[in-house]
Amino acid sequence: MLTRAAVLQEVPGSYQATEVELEDPRPGEIRVKMKAAGMCHSDDHFAVGTQQVPILPIVGGHEGAGIVDALGPGTTGFTEGDHVVFSFLPVCGRCWFCSKGMQNLCRLGASIGTGARFTDPTSFRMSMDGKPVGQLAGLGVFSEYVTVHVESAIRIDESIPFDVACLTGCGVGTGWGAAVNSAEVRPGQVVIVMGIGGIGINAVQGAAHAGADVVIAVDPVPFKRESALKLGATHAFADIAEAADFARSLTDGQGADSTIVTVGILRSKHVGQALESVRKAGTVVVTGLGDSVIAEGDINLHQLTLYQKRLQGSLFGASAPLADIPAQLEMYRRGTLKLEELITTRYTLDQVPQGYDDMNAGRNLRGVVVFD
Repeated sequence: MLTRAAVLQEVPGSYQATEVELEDPRPGEIRVKMKAAGMCHSDDHFAVGTQQVPILPIVGGHEGAGIVDALGPGTTGFTEGDHVVFSFLPVCGRCWFCSKGMQNLCRLGASIGTGARFTDPTSFRMSMDGKPVGQLAGLGVFSEYVTVHVESAIRIDESIPFDVACLTGCGVGTGWGAAVNSAEVRPGQVVIVMGIGGIGINAVQGAAHAGADVVIAVDPVPFKRESALKLGATHAFADIAEAADFARSLTDGQGADSTIVTVGILRSKHVGQALESVRKAGTVVVTGLGDSVIAEGDINLHQLTLYQKRLQGSLFGASAPLADIPAQLEMYRRGTLKLEELITTRYTLDQVPQGYDDMNAGRNLRGVVVFD
């Protein structure tokens, strides 16, 4: 079938709406009529070239929710009409990492960088003018219809709005889990969140939910600082130096218990600044992405060793998507996790370039593409 999709055809470039051909689902796959797609900064990294695309053209988008439209032969676990959200990291449930509860590190995750089927890096579900078209993260949800592997899909309750649900496929879990799982925030602690975008705002919520007494948001954009104060932050500053000084003023000069780095474009200086901001035995959690081909070093190794500080990478918030996505949506239904408030602007498929312009200008916490 033909479907309209926002396609990246050159780097640097932008996602432009055009028609692509979509294969019918094979065994173990489902076709989904998309209803909403979140606009994550990661997709823009590929468009500007700070992350390397596996193939061009490629359909963007990896936060999505929709309705199952068709099943491949012999595919089980879903029925037509099911409401689903996609986890940008697939979960097989069987590999060593999954068996240890580390679903975010599932071995299938190594395959999402190909833009092709997980089982065959030469097999693509989308094409244009007879040439293969990749799906970002194996999903490519900036499309009216997508065919995906069942291990990327999670059934959700039909009462959950699609524009809310799609956010849990990446941004919510990445930020929330960075605080709750990776930083292991505890009641009474002082926490700094460095960068208040679609990830950082959820790290703020996670830290507050975990019981931190002081949650300090850091962002140069006033709108984002104000948003953080509405969603769990107790204080907000324009730069990390101010935030670190304030944390030290509350802790007898020691610093924050943890600092979570969620800046849009990661540089080593951000990690170094975060390391300076935490106390002895404090934790720095890094979730941001930088240029994949630039290696930098700007960390105080003296403090890392002698102050026994912990530097922790965090992929998808160290979450278990099969359990955590439904749990986050249940928290939303109970009112303990704010999701509707994260959506600043809704866009059409043709407005995806404008959405990323707005994100880069600091006008959005999260933009969402909505489909008819």
